[in-house]
Amino acid sequence: MDDPAVTEDTVQDGRVQDERAGRLDRGDGVELAWAHLPGRSPTVVFLPGFKSDMDGIKATTLRDFCAATGQAMLRLDYSGHGRSGGAFTDGTIGRWAEDARAVIEHVVGGERLLLVGSSMGGWIGLLLGREMPGRLAALVGIAAAPDFTETLMWQSMTFEERARLDRDGHIDVPSEYGEPYRITRGLIEDGRRQMVLGGPIPIGCKVRLLQGQRDADVPWETALTLAERLESQDVMVALVKDGDHRLSRLDDLALLTRVVAALLFQDGA
Repeated sequence: MDDPAVTEDTVQDGRVQDERAGRLDRGDGVELAWAHLPGRSPTVVFLPGFKSDMDGIKATTLRDFCAATGQAMLRLDYSGHGRSGGAFTDGTIGRWAEDARAVIEHVVGGERLLLVGSSMGGWIGLLLGREMPGRLAALVGIAAAPDFTETLMWQSMTFEERARLDRDGHIDVPSEYGEPYRITRGLIEDGRRQMVLGGPIPIGCKVRLLQGQRDADVPWETALTLAERLESQDVMVALVKDGDHRLSRLDDLALLTRVVAALLFQDGA
């Protein structure tokens, strides 16, 4: 893996003036953007969702919390997302998980980790957790969406959409969050290789799952299924009865911060 571009101070307010940003060439010319706040271990790592980035309100709320408490934190953008290079349509779940792992290993080395994954980031957190179990202090899922390319995309497609995907290699689907999503055949096919809910998930650390019951994108029952599949015996699910998929209201953000703070305290940080 190549060295990143020159690292420079991120322009932030006084609370996060020590956060530094950089770019990592993953080895094929695609640069991955990251921002790192030094502090106590474990390092809180925020894993964004599908077509989301490290500058979203949940990521920056956790950054401010970590800055105020002296906790280390890493934010990152997968290829084709946010500040990173590469085309979104070239990405897959496996590729984005590799992106995240590359940034983690380059920026924080062998430090212990507290992974916080939002939506697709929850799936990526599970994949990373299986690969580096000894390094995980805890895992937090926010409307975690494991296997969504199959259960929420492929299974909801019409026969005509599936035929078009097979013929053209992609389809465009509407999104209430902005421009249509371009779904590629590669994303669906790779997603099947990354699925985790078909059996036990060998992750033994503390896990906390936050889920809105008015989530229009990920059925809230997914959190219960995930809790059942995890081998960890220390799993808690927090259902927010009026919560949507984003869980980004002030009360939702306060819940997220409390959950992360409690895990850090339990870990002895």
